[in-house]
Amino acid sequence: MTISAVLRATLFAAEKHKNQRRKDAEASPYINHPIALANVLANEGGVVDPDVLCAALLHDTIEDTETTADELRTTFGAAVTGIVLEVTDDKSLPKAERKRLQVEHAAHASPQAKLVKLADKICNLRDILSSPPSDWPIERKQEYFDWAAKVVVGVRDVHPGLASVFDQLYARRPK
Repeated sequence: MTISAVLRATLFAAEKHKNQRRKDAEASPYINHPIALANVLANEGGVVDPDVLCAALLHDTIEDTETTADELRTTFGAAVTGIVLEVTDDKSLPKAERKRLQVEHAAHASPQAKLVKLADKICNLRDILSSPPSDWPIERKQEYFDWAAKVVVGVRDVHPGLASVFDQLYARRPK
């Protein structure tokens, strides 16, 4: 994997998420989120592993689009697909169960998946702090922060620097 793979993953994710918007007040383009993850990993975390960066860009494609694991495997290989599958929620399960399983599985994930999961939580906290969904009351924001902290307990060992970034954001949680 090289920089060309990272760019292919960016283009692939942009195509897959092209009609999706984030839940923030501005309904920003969804692709901003996976790009933000890759940026956190590369520019704040110093992560240079192209498989991890590709997986960050692709982390929501199976969960939130019609993308299949076979499609990812054919296009990006088994390593990237494996990381994406580790961080993909089973949307057939109720939301509360998916959240419980994220907490439960976090500590058992591969180091690569832990990096993606940690970056995802960092980006989500930043989004909630800077541009939360307009229909989220303060209690829902607080609940998200507290749940994200439980997930991060299981992944923080993978990158102390990024864990510190998460902790700084968590300290700013809505009150």
